[in-house]
Amino acid sequence: MHVVIAKPLRTFARHALLAGAVALPALAGPALANPTIVFDLENGKILQHQEAFKRWYPASLTKLMTAYVAFRAIAAGEVRLDSPIKVTKRSASEPPSKMGFKPGSVMRLDNALKMILVKSANDVAMAVGENIAGSQAAFAERMNAEARRLGMTGTHFVNPNGLFSPDQYTTARDLGLLVMAIRTEFPQYAPWFSIEGLAVGKKKISNYNLLIGRYPGADGMKTGFVCPSGFNMIGSATRDGRTLVAVVLGEKSAITRAETVARLLDQGFATPTPGWLTVAALPSYGDTTSVNDMNDEICRKKPAKEQSEAAAPVGDKNAPKSPYRKKLDHAPALVAVGLGGATGPIPKAMLDASGQEYADVPLPSWRPDLPPPPGAEPAVIGSATAAQEPAKAVN
Repeated sequence: MHVVIAKPLRTFARHALLAGAVALPALAGPALANPTIVFDLENGKILQHQEAFKRWYPASLTKLMTAYVAFRAIAAGEVRLDSPIKVTKRSASEPPSKMGFKPGSVMRLDNALKMILVKSANDVAMAVGENIAGSQAAFAERMNAEARRLGMTGTHFVNPNGLFSPDQYTTARDLGLLVMAIRTEFPQYAPWFSIEGLAVGKKKISNYNLLIGRYPGADGMKTGFVCPSGFNMIGSATRDGRTLVAVVLGEKSAITRAETVARLLDQGFATPTPGWLTVAALPSYGDTTSVNDMNDEICRKKPAKEQSEAAAPVGDKNAPKSPYRKKLDHAPALVAVGLGGATGPIPKAMLDASGQEYADVPLPSWRPDLPPPPGAEPAVIGSATAAQEPAKAVN
């Protein structure tokens, strides 16, 4: 496997990678064109990587950071699992994939997070961000602060759901750091990443992660798609007490991303001894500044039905055959979620100085035919806008 290494670190990294390659004969073969990294969750040791520092649009993989910030807020006492998450006018207006709850609807935080991780609901992710931090801009600041703290040097966030913005990007290596933080700091939430499906009233929603319930040992974590990013996926699996994680960015379809992750995990489990280089210690290499854009390849050259997180239906005879398109060989275990039941304290960011809950109403503006009195100009708190793809092209 050929990997380009930055010149100042060429000699050191080459020896390290060659040492790893001796122990990884199962991973030999044609180089993949898109960014990938495979590592052992327990110690962070890398089994395979390519273009790991290439900037990429994260799409709904962004929601892993949203969940991480929420977990940190719970640990800090800002919110509880049963705290109310109110759907704001802003969050309700986000394009699909979404739950479609009306403004003013209230759900528990834990249910909201499950909808984010399984359904990849953009409206709920925005609501979580706004409720925990007070605004989209404030939540993005917290996301970026956590990214800096974790050493995610090639990452920048502007929103909590992954809807396209040219200023929101990450790398395969950085996502590896985030996965390690989530799984090691908050193991109590690990079962949420392996939920097979949700039950919302009579509606059943399957997990977009096609490995869940189909790949032996699969236990997480997240998928993502917008036209510029292609089909992204982070998959994890545990066998005989060993958990491996594969990050794959920029695949051509929901099926190929699942197949690629499965193949990399297979190769990893066939390699009992990884190299000694870790995700955190991997030297930077290659192009680390430009962001790849797959919009023309993914969306302008394909029909609308292929521009979706959801794989082709099981009964579609024209879709390619794959073990990850087949119907589950068991009744999926569904987790019930929905509105109501939020008996916990209101998120602190949603309370004013007197302890009263903020009202989700527009700020009044002065009559345009009269000059505003001194001090009447509205305050601007950050930017709440981001360029977005059409609804069909988002995750």
